[in-house]
Amino acid sequence: MKTLEITGKEKIEAVIARCGVCFVGMADTDGTPYVIPMNFGYENGSVYLHSAPDGRSIDILRRNPRVCLTFATGHELVFQHPEVACSYSMRSESVLAWGDVVFVNDMQQKREALDILMRHYTGRPFVYSDPAVKNVRVWKVAVDTLTCKAFGRSPREKE
Repeated sequence: MKTLEITGKEKIEAVIARCGVCFVGMADTDGTPYVIPMNFGYENGSVYLHSAPDGRSIDILRRNPRVCLTFATGHELVFQHPEVACSYSMRSESVLAWGDVVFVNDMQQKREALDILMRHYTGRPFVYSDPAVKNVRVWKVAVDTLTCKAFGRSPREKE
């Protein structure tokens, strides 16, 4: 089994589109790692996330806004020979993205970001009340680095 690097932007974005969750990795200023699964939306090179207005992740991000996002899909057990343990692999694809979190505070921009999130899961826009929009923290990560790999491929497969 081998690992392939996926480089085409459209192919990378297709992997992201198939994911139902992303994992957001952050590091506090003392180096303590903190990773949380989050719902997301992706559009035009930016990832949009939402959370409670306050909490541990918000505290960390105020001190260090740099994050690493992980998207993974597939997860099918494959093997070349059923009796050879090291021939087993997990057939999957993953995307790693890096950027800085910026909190969106403008009410209209928050609504637009929430629609990007909801389109990812439902394919349609929604209407949001002012209290609901005020009570949510919207994160925007303008991705500055993006990598993608496909795992568990046969030696004959190409990107």
